[in-house]
Amino acid sequence: MRAAFAGVAAMLLAGSAAAMEPKAAVQAVDASIAKNWAGLDALYKDIHAHPELAFTETRSAAILAKEMRALGFTVTEGVGKTGVVAILKNGAGPVIMVRTEMDGLPMEEKTGLAYASRVQVEMAGGGKSFVAESCGHDNHMAWWIGTARALVAMKSAWQGTVMFIAQPAEEIGAGAKAMLADGLFTKFPKPDFAIGAHVGSAESGTVGVKDGAATSNSDTLEILFKGRGAHGSIPSASIDPIVMGAHFVSDVQTVVSREKEAGSFGVVTVGSFQGGTVPNIIPDNAMVKLSIRSFSTEVRTRLLDGVTRTAKGAAIMAGAPEPEIRHPNALDAVMNDHKLAVQAADYLTKAGGDTINYVRPELPGWSASEDFSAYVEAGVPSLFYSIGGYDADVIADYATKGQPVPTNHSPFFAPNHDKAIRTGVRTLTLTVLMLAPAS
Repeated sequence: MRAAFAGVAAMLLAGSAAAMEPKAAVQAVDASIAKNWAGLDALYKDIHAHPELAFTETRSAAILAKEMRALGFTVTEGVGKTGVVAILKNGAGPVIMVRTEMDGLPMEEKTGLAYASRVQVEMAGGGKSFVAESCGHDNHMAWWIGTARALVAMKSAWQGTVMFIAQPAEEIGAGAKAMLADGLFTKFPKPDFAIGAHVGSAESGTVGVKDGAATSNSDTLEILFKGRGAHGSIPSASIDPIVMGAHFVSDVQTVVSREKEAGSFGVVTVGSFQGGTVPNIIPDNAMVKLSIRSFSTEVRTRLLDGVTRTAKGAAIMAGAPEPEIRHPNALDAVMNDHKLAVQAADYLTKAGGDTINYVRPELPGWSASEDFSAYVEAGVPSLFYSIGGYDADVIADYATKGQPVPTNHSPFFAPNHDKAIRTGVRTLTLTVLMLAPAS
């Protein structure tokens, strides 16, 4: 049966199958949202108030698994440690994967919401940390369930297999790889298409359908500057790694301003500088940690090479040993399939009308990064959407005050979940209807 549909993806992208008429489809999806809204709202608030860190999402996974079993999905838990795979077959047709993330962030929420998280957990390195849904994965889990409910209610409008996955550990860039390593595409069907979406700080009711790089490449570097310790009163006896690190932090930005082509996206952020313990001791080493973002392979290579040269140069200038440079984490950009992006933008725009404002694929990519790219790299044609989260009047109010809208990972990040979840359900459901039309 699977072999008989090996050409389904190519046929659909070539336009040989007709999906449900877009405006009729969005009306049917909205009816499902209205019917299920009270439950989706309650689910969102519950998950928001009880976030869990990477690879510890046992409560969230259990909630999602229970919801999917109640809808008639065949559910497997514990994939990639805490991941969930839920499969529903509805006749012959393509296999379409719909993904959500489950993990929160080790930070304190400061939104003031009535259901704000006050969860604290013991950290592996010692001490406690607050945990918060400050990236928006609570919205994602709710619209994931809402999409499943809509597709079950609309089974006559599509055919094929939907494979819903709830992925752990997106925030540390490890969950997608863990699920794939645990047999996601071997124990279960390898999808013909994969769909994901992320809420952000754009205007609510809008959807970004990017052609090409939807998110950025991400590289984490850890640079250990090695010096010679001494008493703070005798700096001449030392090789000061803090001074080395300070020179590096300042000089490394010239890689962006002088080596990177001006019109190309590239960011070098120093997020951590650790050195010393007390004022009167010059330490023998200092650690600098960086996050490097880019869209293209060329810019990525230039930035990594430039950062490495700058670090070595700072050490040479100080007469110090060569620094130890580690590259512990790397994520590739999420590359949306060109034909899928154009097809989806057209279909979703036709579905929009007064209900929702869809935007075209000429959008710039998102400078943040996502491990959804692992599924693309596994050979699955994919679409990754950006969902707006803030009402226009809220955005205008921040602009009037001369302040930026709180973005993902801000302790004040508080998108309008009512609109974001509804938009997410519409977008993901309509995409499945487009890709797997009933014959």
